[in-house]
Amino acid sequence: MRMDTSPVRESRDFTLLLAAGTVFAFGAMITYVAIPFQVYRLTGSNLMVGLIGIVELVPLIVFGLWGGALADHFDRRRLLVACGLGQFVWVGLLALNTFVGEPRLWVLFVLAALLTSTAALQRPSREALMPRTVRHDQIAAAQALTSFGGQMGVLAGPLVGGLLIAYVGIGWCFVIDALGLLVATALYVAMRAYPHTAETTPPSLASIVEGIRYGIGRRDLLGTYTVDIASMFLAMPVVLFPALVEEVYRAPERLGLLYAAGTIGAVLATATSGWIGQVHRHGAAITVAAAGYGLCVAIAGLSPSFWIAFVFFALAGFSDMVSAIFRGTVWNQTIPEQMRGRLAGIEMLSYSLGPRAGQVRGGLVADAWNVRGAVVSGGLACVVGVAATAAALRTFWAYDARTDPHAVAERESRSARGVG
Repeated sequence: MRMDTSPVRESRDFTLLLAAGTVFAFGAMITYVAIPFQVYRLTGSNLMVGLIGIVELVPLIVFGLWGGALADHFDRRRLLVACGLGQFVWVGLLALNTFVGEPRLWVLFVLAALLTSTAALQRPSREALMPRTVRHDQIAAAQALTSFGGQMGVLAGPLVGGLLIAYVGIGWCFVIDALGLLVATALYVAMRAYPHTAETTPPSLASIVEGIRYGIGRRDLLGTYTVDIASMFLAMPVVLFPALVEEVYRAPERLGLLYAAGTIGAVLATATSGWIGQVHRHGAAITVAAAGYGLCVAIAGLSPSFWIAFVFFALAGFSDMVSAIFRGTVWNQTIPEQMRGRLAGIEMLSYSLGPRAGQVRGGLVADAWNVRGAVVSGGLACVVGVAATAAALRTFWAYDARTDPHAVAERESRSARGVG
């Protein structure tokens, strides 16, 4: 059960990449708290707060895909550095907008869109570079460690952001994030170069379409995307938490605990992830974990007690993280080097769009029926959707890292290049 830390002990560049990603996640979550709070303070409108998410959606889609195409042609480490500096500039301007006179609302919206665009450009390069920094047989452990670092940032960032807002002001949230961005970018600079090992494809719409066709054409990859989207779209409960604590449990002071439950479960999953490297039937593992996520959400929705619901929401976060680690392992162990950036861009969309659509679904069902019904029906629908995906995509269900032709080909390719 102990986390496998061999990638950190053996690979300096993976350690740098892990530390930088954790700092980025931590700072991003501070700003994630600060921007909506500042919009609400300026307008008093929940609608305007919601529009921030809409404004960020299009850049996320467009620049996520474009960032993947760039990552498959240009030096990924340089892209990480350039995008890190870009994010530093945008966050610095957010701080300036806060400290100099009355903050301007339109500036907040523009900078939020620019910040999302730059982060979306950067992420495929980081995802595509990670497998290059470790041995092929360490990818599962590296994926767990990467997830652990990200979840620690997600857990600590909002807490620190809330304290900064309460005691020193919103502007200092952006200052802390900007300083973190400089530190993380310096860590990327300290990494060695990783030139492409195969012929690259110049970034274009055609290259993006080529990546999409590759992802859809491989049934095992298609299964990972479908399971993720189905889980988040059908069972994502977060938007219903305020109504749960107000209408069902009559304990609004515990809202923060519900928001933290999933992250606590995810951190626990990564901290006890040593067993994951011993599992080879990754398609079956993803299916079971994702179905477990839906089942735990449904049980939480039925729970008569807040604390029972809290435990099962934490178990849902645990199951979702296990599914995520195995999905990432499949991607990183099987996708060819020359396609990895574009597929990382598609992957980013799969776990970004599902939760957003799931929040809309949850809200509509809760208004049409009731809060418990929305949570329980979503969890049960997730179980059915995941099972249907596994039944329809037999290649995905039968995936075995030891025998899968794509995993074998990538393993032999890395061996031939002397990687790991």
